Amino acid sequence: MTAIEALACLRRRVTLAIALTAAGLVLAHAASADSAPAQQPPGVAREVVFTQYAPLFSNSEILRRLLSPLALEAFRDTLVRTRKTLSPYPIDLAKESFVLYVPSGPPPSPRGFALLVFVPPQDAADLPFGWASQLDHYGIIFVAPAHAGNEAAVLSRRVPLALSAEANVIREYPIDPEHIYIGGFSGGSRVAERIALSYPDIFHGALLNAGADPVGNSRYPFPVRDLFLRFQSSSHLIYVTGARDTVNLGTDAASSQSMREWCVADVETNETPAAGHEVMTSAAFRRALDQLLNHAPHDPTRLDSCRSRIDARLQAALMQADGLISSGRSEAAHKLLLDIDS
Repeated sequence: MTAIEALACLRRRVTLAIALTAAGLVLAHAASADSAPAQQPPGVAREVVFTQYAPLFSNSEILRRLLSPLALEAFRDTLVRTRKTLSPYPIDLAKESFVLYVPSGPPPSPRGFALLVFVPPQDAADLPFGWASQLDHYGIIFVAPAHAGNEAAVLSRRVPLALSAEANVIREYPIDPEHIYIGGFSGGSRVAERIALSYPDIFHGALLNAGADPVGNSRYPFPVRDLFLRFQSSSHLIYVTGARDTVNLGTDAASSQSMREWCVADVETNETPAAGHEVMTSAAFRRALDQLLNHAPHDPTRLDSCRSRIDARLQAALMQADGLISSGRSEAAHKLLLDIDS
């Protein structure tokens, strides 16, 4: 048996806990009928209810994008064995609410407003203090879901709520598709990082405030190849953390380093002087938006070279797994194949 054949066989032996956890998260509500929501006037609107469902935040698409190939196959096997059915959507939008900020002026360009979808770490959703003036200055619509804090399930609530916010805002307002971003604070920033990685065809950058982790592992697996290539070439990541928030400065460094190792070069890190673990100030937010909205195009030659190195590493790892299998070292081969999977 070769390493590639072993990868296929492992789909039934990947950790059952992963599959059962996913099953518990996503067997939820079917979508109700939707109708057109009313457009909000400029300023802050709270308790906004959206109605539009979209395939990008369906259960099947979320799992396809956020689970590794083996974990996805294990989940599907679990559904078959338990005779359960995957519902179309994990949330009922009629029961959800959002905070929405619309700038006071017209869109900054003929293509429309920019859009920032923000994932909070707490259940209450609100616009951070001092951000409204910066959103007005740059012409950015802000939207954040309620009841999507750190205690909420990632796959069945935090991810689909953020995606549903994007889908509904672009339906109701003129939005420049090249300036749609995901962001968050603390635990919400970590969810935003996962969404940016898995939905680079929607979000062209991420504003990661005091929360990030390395990618390319079982917790942050890469999406399918075409999406990851797009993430490498078009995503712009801005890390912002307080100078006194030493824990998250460390995770920022580990995350940004892993991004560069995986050929994501458009990465910038910022320390906010004298700040601890707190949402960025208006001034820090403005600097971050400057970086997010104005960045240089990637170097295709450098990107191609980096991708070639990754492909060579992958082939070397598969050959190593082949050798372990041939020599009967199944436990070591199993571990290596799971690493390759993620």
